Amino acid sequence: MPAEAQKTVKTRQMFYIPGYDPVPPRRYRELYRAESADQAAISNYAIDLRPKAKDAQNFGWGVHADIDGTQTQTQVEILFWADIVQTSMNQNIPRTYILLFRTAWEYIGSGALFGLMKLRIGPILAALYPVAMLLLQLLVAVCLGFSAFYLGKTYIHWGIGALAGIALFCALLIYFKSKDAQLFAYYLMHDYGYSAKFKGQNPPELEARMAVFTDRIASAMQSDVDEVLVVGHSSGAHLAVSILADLIRQGRVPANGPTLSLLTLGQVIPMVSFLRNADRLRGDLHFLCQSDALAWVDVSAPGDGATFALCDPAAVSGVAPETGHKHPLILSAAFSQTLSEAKQKELGRRFFRLHFQYLCAFDLPGDYDYFKVTAGPQTLSDRFAHRGHSPSRITRPVNPHTSMSA
Repeated sequence: MPAEAQKTVKTRQMFYIPGYDPVPPRRYRELYRAESADQAAISNYAIDLRPKAKDAQNFGWGVHADIDGTQTQTQVEILFWADIVQTSMNQNIPRTYILLFRTAWEYIGSGALFGLMKLRIGPILAALYPVAMLLLQLLVAVCLGFSAFYLGKTYIHWGIGALAGIALFCALLIYFKSKDAQLFAYYLMHDYGYSAKFKGQNPPELEARMAVFTDRIASAMQSDVDEVLVVGHSSGAHLAVSILADLIRQGRVPANGPTLSLLTLGQVIPMVSFLRNADRLRGDLHFLCQSDALAWVDVSAPGDGATFALCDPAAVSGVAPETGHKHPLILSAAFSQTLSEAKQKELGRRFFRLHFQYLCAFDLPGDYDYFKVTAGPQTLSDRFAHRGHSPSRITRPVNPHTSMSA
């Protein structure tokens, strides 16, 4: 796009949709505060956080930035659904194991797992981790519980042995669950199980919340800001796709309103779109990838084992049209090039920290800079107008389920 045709952003409304995350939204404010300060020092620009606007309807904050000689005001709001996540995670140990077997059956029995394995091995290993860890915990508890039973039966009385065995079995499972803040087995199992439980359909409570989000974004589209930017991270990416598809279908994007932009980060869309009843999401992908009403950029990195890196979500889901496939622009955050060796060593095997790197500072920044995108003077489409798809973009359709809702 020629420079003279580009739109200078003086004001922006940003909406951030978290992934399957039970933490309160203030975590994202503090992350933005710390990481934006680091990136500003590295990249030599000015950025600081301010109180949210008085009319903001959700938790959020203001951002004042002076980047490339232009001052920009951004209002950030978190589209909060952590309460739904917390409720879905409130399951006891037996129910979690039932969820494990149901989830495994859904992905294996429907053929979804075999399609996903043709894309990226990293997120498949991430999905198998909670299954393997929970089964290992169960095996350890069974073996040690049986050992206690055998010793008690042999040397005291079979009744004492049975009580000791059952007590040790239960105590071990309770202990393992208490350590899940370090192991993440229960958390990830609930994450994957949340979508699999309904075979890819959105649960009613989530659909209701998404409708509220759609209304809030529609309200912002009636304001006088220069850009409305929606950012979906991880599982929040597929929510963002459906929300904006609804927004556009409903005719709530005014022709002379703000520029509408969608940034998806570390997306795991295929984990849902490959499920047998994900007709709604597949239809939304088919619709949104052709729409002229927005700009959509998808950023991921092969170094992030929790994302389907460089996978075009519409194409791999088997719903991209033969002609008119415009979105998203697939870009790599290229951790191996944008993070120094020291930084890469520091992050090491911090699985979750790497999955959040898109929201953080890069000490060797390339084209992608989260804070220039969310607080800088260019719209999303203008900032990446010079870019084509990253060379390793994956588009092969391997989804065994391609039915779509209208």
